[in-house]
Amino acid sequence: MPNYRIIVDLSQRMLYLLDNNVVTRGFPVGIGKMLTVSPVGEYTIINKQPNPGGPFGAFWMGLSKPHYGIHGTNNPSSIGHMVSHGCIRMYNADVLVLAALIPIGTRVTIRE
Repeated sequence: MPNYRIIVDLSQRMLYLLDNNVVTRGFPVGIGKMLTVSPVGEYTIINKQPNPGGPFGAFWMGLSKPHYGIHGTNNPSSIGHMVSHGCIRMYNADVLVLAALIPIGTRVTIRE
């Protein structure tokens, strides 16, 4: 059985999926801008919602920090940039792959 966790590296603007502490996938992400930086710390995925609409793209995965999540985007050109209000943005195709793999309760580490 997989033992997944996620590391978001803000300086690299990458999200890494690890299984038993081995990186199995890497995805480019958009992160919080200067005034609304992505929150560094340890969180868990607490909910998952397909097609949340609007700027959240194809999928939303809420973090244990209220109002923050990992989600798709309706603006793919924002990936790789500091653009969000603190959430972690992914390409819609990537967020669907990730959401299909990880269960609620997955640990998420956001680091600088």
